[in-house]
Amino acid sequence: MALPPASAPGGTPQASEVPQEPLRILLISIHGLIRGTQLELGRDPDTGGQTKYVVELAKALARSPWVAGVDLVTRRIEDAAVSGDYAEPLEPLADKARIVRIDAGPPDYLRKEDLWDHLDSFADHLFTWIQNQPARPDVVHSHYADAGYVGVKLARLTGLPLVHTGHSLGRDKYRRLISMGLALEKIEGDYNISRRIDAEEEVINQAALVITSTRNEIEDQYELYDCYNPDKMVVIPPGTDLQQFHVADGSEPVQGSGFLEGLQVSLKDPTKPMILALSRPDLRKNIITLLEAYGESKPLQRLANLVIVAGNRDDVRDLDEGPQAVFTELLIAMDSYDLYGLAALPKHHSSDEVPLIYRLAASTRGVFVNPALTEPFGLTLLEAAASGLPLVATENGGPVDIIANCRNGLLVDPLNKEAIAQALITILEDANQWQAFSRNGVRHVAQFYSWDAHAEAYLHQLNQLVQQQRSPLASSRILSGDRRRTKAIFTAIDNTLLGDRDGLSLLSQLIRERRKGCLFGIATGRRLDSVLTIIREYDIPVPDILITSLGTEIYYAPHWLPDLAWAKHINHLWTPQVLRATLKELPGLQPQSRKEQSQFKYSYHYDSQHAPSLDQVRAILRQQDLLVNVTLSFGQYLDFVPVRASKGQALRFIAQRWSIPLDRILATGGSGGDEDMLRGNTLGVVVANRHREELSILGDTEHVYLAEQSHARGILEALEHYDFFNL
Repeated sequence: MALPPASAPGGTPQASEVPQEPLRILLISIHGLIRGTQLELGRDPDTGGQTKYVVELAKALARSPWVAGVDLVTRRIEDAAVSGDYAEPLEPLADKARIVRIDAGPPDYLRKEDLWDHLDSFADHLFTWIQNQPARPDVVHSHYADAGYVGVKLARLTGLPLVHTGHSLGRDKYRRLISMGLALEKIEGDYNISRRIDAEEEVINQAALVITSTRNEIEDQYELYDCYNPDKMVVIPPGTDLQQFHVADGSEPVQGSGFLEGLQVSLKDPTKPMILALSRPDLRKNIITLLEAYGESKPLQRLANLVIVAGNRDDVRDLDEGPQAVFTELLIAMDSYDLYGLAALPKHHSSDEVPLIYRLAASTRGVFVNPALTEPFGLTLLEAAASGLPLVATENGGPVDIIANCRNGLLVDPLNKEAIAQALITILEDANQWQAFSRNGVRHVAQFYSWDAHAEAYLHQLNQLVQQQRSPLASSRILSGDRRRTKAIFTAIDNTLLGDRDGLSLLSQLIRERRKGCLFGIATGRRLDSVLTIIREYDIPVPDILITSLGTEIYYAPHWLPDLAWAKHINHLWTPQVLRATLKELPGLQPQSRKEQSQFKYSYHYDSQHAPSLDQVRAILRQQDLLVNVTLSFGQYLDFVPVRASKGQALRFIAQRWSIPLDRILATGGSGGDEDMLRGNTLGVVVANRHREELSILGDTEHVYLAEQSHARGILEALEHYDFFNL
């Protein structure tokens, strides 16, 4: 069994520069349970290595003199089933770091697959929170696809550079679930995999920098995406806390914990070397194969005990379906192989005991094993290595780099039980090899995988991003606003405001009566001249604000002055010549008339019989590194605008300028081009018309009302539904 080839230390860049000014960093990690102490690692699939990573990253960055502050943003949870700690809006983490908890959706603890419908609300709440802080962050760093979805929205609204860490990726997961024989419908139903992959495509395309833990992630996982661009990806391996994880030095007893007392009851001979596995009870962690490998190897049973630490449990029957299935298999295998007294599945351990568990295993001259089907990185491998334990680990993913750098273990095929058993026997039988692996691990983890080294390399990368010109949205407001206007109505025109003359007359009268306390705005795909013509023709009240050309232009009454700061903001990475050349090659797209085009909007007639699907069009644009928003309206009009432009983003820009909370803005629409205006914390209204199916996805979204009446009468119905003028 050969050692993996040596490599550079994870490809980590050498930090030769530091920020010119201390940086303010916003980290976003939404799902799971995040707090500063007593992390509930392994509680469920959402509370694993990523939880620990973001907390340790925030602490490490806060120690740097080149960091002014770190905000780790997560979701606020108020649920009797979890600790009250997760309901606290703010939690100090270090001298310059804190955890910030943002509301999104119901207060209950939700698994990450059920959070998608609430992420727009999370983004709006977080955007509002940022505006109310004394200083803006210099960079946004999102973790996992759900935070990436939010990060993309924030980057487009604020102009802040976006950094992303995937931790694991949907396309890779989808590939592996298919290989396990799961039906497509079950994958979609259980994992919401399409929404996750779409979000990942957007964040990889939008991000200025993608940070990975291993070269394998870049070459084997990110390569699966349409917008794969290795030039903006960098490997910075996570660190490990060397204050917690270290070899036993005599300063604290290895013996004497409740965990150890439990093992002494469970094992016939607790002094034998310990084969230790530590992970959450997840089928992908493949610990059942490890138990079977041990059960089928009498030589291994004679050499060592097996201890599998897989979260905490009181009664297997009370666990969620996934963990329950894992423990059921483990307990059946224990009984089948008659491993009582040789193997242990401890029911409880605290996070404070984990460093002790590693040192206990090392004191018996044991081995740490990670048999996962794939391991994106492997923080437990670093913790075990720092504690002096040799490793046996899966050959799929991060362990390849870790063992190559640390020279402290063997890689195995996680599905080959004989190979797992033989690797363990090889290390356990050779005292010299065990000692060499143990010594190498301790030395090289300190050299390659400390949090301070990680923070230094990380800040070197961030410094290059923040030196770029700041967004015009970072400047102070150019409008003071009328403080009597405490709410606003924004509506689309075609098939929303128009379509019922009598209903429009009633709505117009109501708006005129309420003008003193309420802004009135129109958001449309039409150009300014076309909108003004319609306003005169239909005797619509003159709006205070016009959002035209699908959110690419903002005008203020009475002289229709354009907002130049908005134009500068959306011009970011807009390459119209490249876009036109790319679209020219696609069948089924015919440019609309010149009067429908503008500087920041290109409009086409869309023939669904001959043109690529909307998803295919987006994929083609990503492959060309084009950052563009694509909108299909009324089933036949396809519009392309800069990635920072849309009706919804323009509306939020205006809300910020006029200091009007989003939950006091009624936004109405009737076609696909209105979707992002209605999502999030606005009071959304979908009027009844023949194109409302384009917005059917919003039916289960909070703050969206599906009116029974059409056109202007649907808006009147919604005003009554929300009791809008009495808010």
